Parts: sequence; C-alpha cells; structure tokens
Amino acid sequence: MSDAVRVPGAAGPRWSRWVGRFLARVVWDTRVVGREHVPRTGPVILAANHLGVVDGPLVHGVVPRGTHILVKEEMFRGPVGAVLRAAGQIPVDRTGGRPALAAALAVLRRGDAVGIFPEGNRGRGDASTARAGVAWLAVNSGAPVVPVAVLGTRRTGESVGHVPGARRRLHIEFGPPVVIERPAGASGRAAVAHANDVLRTALAAHVLDVSRRSGFALPDDVPDDRGEGGAHRGT
Repeated sequence: MSDAVRVPGAAGPRWSRWVGRFLARVVWDTRVVGREHVPRTGPVILAANHLGVVDGPLVHGVVPRGTHILVKEEMFRGPVGAVLRAAGQIPVDRTGGRPALAAALAVLRRGDAVGIFPEGNRGRGDASTARAGVAWLAVNSGAPVVPVAVLGTRRTGESVGHVPGARRRLHIEFGPPVVIERPAGASGRAAVAHANDVLRTALAAHVLDVSRRSGFALPDDVPDDRGEGGAHRGT
C-alpha cells in the first residue's frame, strides 16, 4: 500500500483548472453541457466515466469550480508528477486506496470538490462497473454526487493512452446531483454497497442517455489500462 497521502491545499486548482480549460477549448473542441448542475459552493463529488488518458485534465478544466481529482499514482512520476501535485490532485493506489480516500474525504469536509472515475480503469467508458470508493465518499461525507459523461476522448481502435488529435470534437455533460440517503439501520458496509449500486446505475444511465442524444458513440472495444489492444465487446 502507498504511504499516507497528504491532503492537498486549495490553491492548486485555482490555477491548474485554467490549463484544463485551455486544453478543452483551444487544443480540442469541447462542448460542455449542464454546468448548472454543479453546486458552486460546499462539498461535491464529480463522478465521471473513463475512456482515455485526457479525461482527467478535461474534467478538471470544464468544472465551474476548482477540483481535486483522484489520479492513479503511476502518473505521479517525474515532471508530470510534480505538476499534478502542484495542481492539488490526489494520487491513488488502485490496489489499496484508503490513504487517497482519506485525503479526498478531508477535502470534502472543508467544503471543496473532488473528482473521481468510479470505473477505476480507462476502457469502454460505459460505467457498467464501479469501485466502491465513490460510494464510500458519498456515505461518509454526505456530499451530493454529480454524474459526468465524457465522450469522444477515445474511439474504437484507439488505445487508452491515445491523445486525441488537435480540434477533435469532444462532449462533456453534467447531470443532476444524486444525494445518497443511508438506509435506516444499515451498517456502514451495507450503506456503501447500497450507495454503490445507486451511483453506478445513475452514472451508467447518464452516460448512455448523453451518448444517444449527442451522437457520440462509446468505443466498441475494451483495451486494458496499459494501452494495449483489447477484444471487441462480445468476443
């Protein structure tokens, strides 16, 4: 397991979100819908589907407030790692993410925003699976969860590490917040399991609905998160 993760300060997202906005608006042609669904103050969790390597910077740039996004710890190496730390992002060990969740919970309790990709890995991006981290944060913080659909960052045949060409059309859409209510008498484990089912269903439905309305299809293949080719769905 990783060493304890230091809680990031609030200053990083104040400047780094402008880097993400430059990528979204200048490098790529990103349409952003539903920004009004993101609370401007107070704790909030942004839960997004995960297609490719640029999803994190894009979401960070188009959210209408600073965010601290959970990023796999492998990215926190060399110059990129230094930038991510300065930007206030949170490294997460995907084999044991308790320190990262503790840091994210501290961010929420001080009234700031956290971004997370519940699928854990980049892939098809249909949000049909979800790790329990987002549910744990929702249950323990009481923060609303805003589902985020990210589309166009990876197409069929492209690896999860593929960087889209300049001015590619992308689409990011925020949905209405989901508020998790803990079932009466439920244990902590049962409450998290219930929340995970609710949030996975909400995010998957949001992604599918946005894909249909926007015309941005999800990729048909499922490469692994090392960027290697994968099987087409159903093979």
